Amino acid sequence: MDGRFVPNLTFGHPLVKCLRKNLGSGPFFDLHMMVQEPSKWIEPIAEAGGNLYTFHLETLESESEVKSLCRKIREAGMAAGIGIKPGTSVEKLIPVAPEADVLLVMTVEPGFGGQKFMGDMMPKVAKLRALFPESRIEVDGGVGPANVEQCYQAGADMIVSGTAITGALNPAEVIQRLKSLRNSSL
Repeated sequence: MDGRFVPNLTFGHPLVKCLRKNLGSGPFFDLHMMVQEPSKWIEPIAEAGGNLYTFHLETLESESEVKSLCRKIREAGMAAGIGIKPGTSVEKLIPVAPEADVLLVMTVEPGFGGQKFMGDMMPKVAKLRALFPESRIEVDGGVGPANVEQCYQAGADMIVSGTAITGALNPAEVIQRLKSLRNSSL
């Protein structure tokens, strides 16, 4: 988050580098870049140890820019993800979806944790799954035990759950519940 694409700031590549150094190569670092200039951060994130670099479709003006950015991300050694905000039509993502390793549908307005899950985004997930059955599809925003099954049933195979875990009395229990729900839904 850069304070421009979304009205908030968060950690950057120095923290990613520190985490990679201390945690080793095992953890998969899925970096959702809610930034206005996604090309600016490819090299620093790659050098820090990122595995998946997801940018927002809304930050680029043309399909050729999206294709070029996905190519640069892969050349830097990371998988490329393309995300869309709730107000962006899934039809805008469809022409460039084959360029991505991961398609991300936001289920809240990006920028702040703790928001209410927008279940009305699930038709976007279902449409992407129908059109791109081999793609990885991720949802992010307000996801927790109460709604994660909707995400999987719509076709998501990756979820981001923040506040449901970090705000829980027993985060490990919530993680286990999410895993259990995933296993029963897929």
